[in-house]
Amino acid sequence: QVQLVESGGGLVQAGGSLRLSCAASRSIFSAAWYRQAPGKQRELVASITGGGSTNYADSVKGRFTISRDNAYNTVYLQLNSLQPEDTAVYYCNAFLGVTGTGTYRGYWGQGTQVTVSS
Repeated sequence: QVQLVESGGGLVQAGGSLRLSCAASRSIFSAAWYRQAPGKQRELVASITGGGSTNYADSVKGRFTISRDNAYNTVYLQLNSLQPEDTAVYYCNAFLGVTGTGTYRGYWGQGTQVTVSS
């Protein structure tokens, strides 16, 4: 049973933009986007809380924007002014409610490739 489905990655030239989407099978409590470049550890890019507060890695501040649409159980990551160093697989991580328990469980998306050419 797929819980998170990511989309929106692709190949873009430096300076370009992409919008990543993470659609969940039910309501999202909180979520974050991570990325992993070849040979590097997975790193946190941006996060959004249940109340809508956001946080960003210093390397993407002012360029990336995380947002959510609760009506569609979807979290977005808008990537602007992309640079070659942004090339990575981007993963969505979200906490979804566990039906009937009042608790949450974390899930990972399958990842979407973002490649920025110079």
